Amino acid sequence: MLDGYKNSQPIVYKILKNAILNDKCSHAYLIETGGFYDSMGFTMAFVKSLLCPQKKLNKENCGNCHQCEVIDSGNFPEIEIIKPEGLWIKKEQLQNLQKEFNTKALIGNKRIYIITQADRLNKSSANSILKFLEEPDNNLVAILLTDNIYNVLPTIISRCQILKLKATNISKEALNEYQKLKQITASKSNLEDDILNQKIEKTIDFVNYYEKYHLNTILYINKLWNEYITNKEEYLISFEVMINYYKDILNYLLNKPLEIFELNDNIKSIAKTNNIEEICMKINKISSLKDLIKYNINTSLLMDKLIMSLEGVIK
Repeated sequence: MLDGYKNSQPIVYKILKNAILNDKCSHAYLIETGGFYDSMGFTMAFVKSLLCPQKKLNKENCGNCHQCEVIDSGNFPEIEIIKPEGLWIKKEQLQNLQKEFNTKALIGNKRIYIITQADRLNKSSANSILKFLEEPDNNLVAILLTDNIYNVLPTIISRCQILKLKATNISKEALNEYQKLKQITASKSNLEDDILNQKIEKTIDFVNYYEKYHLNTILYINKLWNEYITNKEEYLISFEVMINYYKDILNYLLNKPLEIFELNDNIKSIAKTNNIEEICMKINKISSLKDLIKYNINTSLLMDKLIMSLEGVIK
């Protein structure tokens, strides 16, 4: 519950603790998750305390109440979590939410909806929830999450209480590289863990292959990439993995600690054949193409363009 985050998020913890204990909770929160690795865990801990009939911030002395276990199982009827379908949160998703929340609560007197990646609300879908935000209902609480508040529509920002989580250095966590990458991409992904693991592994394999064979990689792009990375959501995740992989290669070249990956022969080999400027160029090229994925770019041609761009054949 919320007490579990009083050390990692002391400022936001204090704000929410006082709000819960004094019945002063806002009807809408916009939480900028920033670099905090467990933002969804924090959000659900807040929800548990918010819904607790005894206003508990931890599970000690909770009696026989099993409400938290029901919430953890994902079966609590008064909580709805909205994620992007594809690249955007669609208007229909929020219209369905409105219909659902027009019915009477089954348990307790509060209903909560959580919107992940609130920056994926376009004008059409955002308009669908403005009534929720403009006409507060004492029994309805909205929690919107975003990595960067400046990517959220101003009409949404102006109607929410803003909370900013404190960034955490993920490299200090006792996690392996796949777990770290999953935490980075978790908010962007609807994939099961095993499938996400496969996407991460195939992306790293692709980079290692490209660094050995360069432009010839295009000849084998179907086997190396197209059979595994198949839609825009997966492209976004894979490009994020590539960026972080090259960032750690750059860290190695700069004699800095690696943030995500364990040092291995592939990283050493790539560092040996690239200088700092070349790695920086590759990070910038990948980042620029990643920004195009959310638009209607032809993804079947995107990888050819990436390889030729990294090789300097095209700008």
